[in-house]
Amino acid sequence: MTLQSFSVERPSARRPRAKLRLVRLHLAREPEYPRGSEVHGYAFVAPLDRHGMLDPSLWRKERTRCRAVRFWAGEQAMFGLLKHRAGGAGGSTWVFDFDPDRSDDDEIGHRLDARRFRTGEYVTLEHEGEPHVFHVASVDDFAPVNRPAPLTAPCPTSSRLTPSAA
Repeated sequence: MTLQSFSVERPSARRPRAKLRLVRLHLAREPEYPRGSEVHGYAFVAPLDRHGMLDPSLWRKERTRCRAVRFWAGEQAMFGLLKHRAGGAGGSTWVFDFDPDRSDDDEIGHRLDARRFRTGEYVTLEHEGEPHVFHVASVDDFAPVNRPAPLTAPCPTSSRLTPSAA
C-alpha cells in the first residue's frame, strides 16, 4: 500500500472566491428626497469577491456579462455596461458606460474599488457632474437567463437582470 502525497492550502492563504452578483442601488437621502428613493437607482451585474469588493480580474474574464441598468422615475431606463478603466484615484475607476461611442454619458463611481457591496452600505456615483449617494438595497447571486451577446449587441432589458432563486 502506498501513500499518496497531497498538500493542504492554509485558509488564510486562499484567494477570496469571486463570482457575479446582481447589485441594486437606491438613492439615499437628498434634499429633494429626504427619505431616499426606491424609484431612482441602478441594477448591475458585478464581479464581487467574498468580501463584497469589486474584483478586476473576474471583470476582465466576464466583462460582457457585467451589464447595468439606470432607472430614474419619469425617465426612460438606460442600459449599459460596468467598466473598469485605468486612471483615477487609486489607479483605476469603475464606471457605468451607457453609450460606447461617447464618454460624456459615463457615470463614474467614487472609489468603488475600496467599497464593499453589501446590503446597507453606501456608495457615491456621479451623474451629469453631480455626485449622488446610494445605498446598497440588495446583493444577490446572478443567474442569467442565457449567455449574453457580444459587446456590440444592445444591453439586456431589466427582465434579464434577475436574481437566482437560491
